[in-house]
Amino acid sequence: MLQVFSKEFNSFLNSLIAYIVIGVFLTAIGLLMWVFPDTAVLDYGYADMDTLFLLGPYVFIFLVPAITMRSFAEEKKSGTMELLLTKPLSDWEIILGKFLANFFLVLFALAPTLLYYYSIYNLGNPPGNIDTPGVIGSYIGIAFLAAVFCSIGILASSMTTNQIVAFILAAFLCFLTFLGFDSISSLNLWDTDALFVKQLGILYHYDAMRKGLVDTRDVVYFASVTFLMLSVTKLILGSRQW
Repeated sequence: MLQVFSKEFNSFLNSLIAYIVIGVFLTAIGLLMWVFPDTAVLDYGYADMDTLFLLGPYVFIFLVPAITMRSFAEEKKSGTMELLLTKPLSDWEIILGKFLANFFLVLFALAPTLLYYYSIYNLGNPPGNIDTPGVIGSYIGIAFLAAVFCSIGILASSMTTNQIVAFILAAFLCFLTFLGFDSISSLNLWDTDALFVKQLGILYHYDAMRKGLVDTRDVVYFASVTFLMLSVTKLILGSRQW
């Protein structure tokens, strides 16, 4: 697993697309937090990072699929997938190696936003007037969200040999799992089951963690969805049909 992780992560860092994707992400979040009048911290005058944690997931819907789209699709298209499978590695080791490489790259892209926290911390009146435990909880929440999106992206990439198709499919699935259940729960179909339907979606659990509340039920939910997506990837990889 470690050799797959190392190979994938190093290939990301040696490719131009990784830096383009990370640059676009940081530029988008930076503009939303500091420039655009409707969301800029300096305009609404509160020392918090709600803009990052509220709008970050929508940027992730496109960022994460752009990172994960090459995971298996490129291997299949270039013909190196068969070579990878001949190595003394189990399917799970290959999947987890690729998943962790993608996940750590997303965390790598997210790390520079800590400078935003430092800036807001010092801009507070008095300096340090920011809900630090809440920010920590929100970072944990967005990290779990990144893990789920990475697992979805890995799944989408395992289903096709075309990276563009993998990107579109992953973006659609990320959008659907993040907002779909919340939207469906608002339909007049569920009566008392509306809350249950809403709890099936990512948004319900992410919103709880975005408020700084790290509940074990939310952690179990994110871990379960991630494991489910990777398990389906294992089934597809195990079929050897591509």
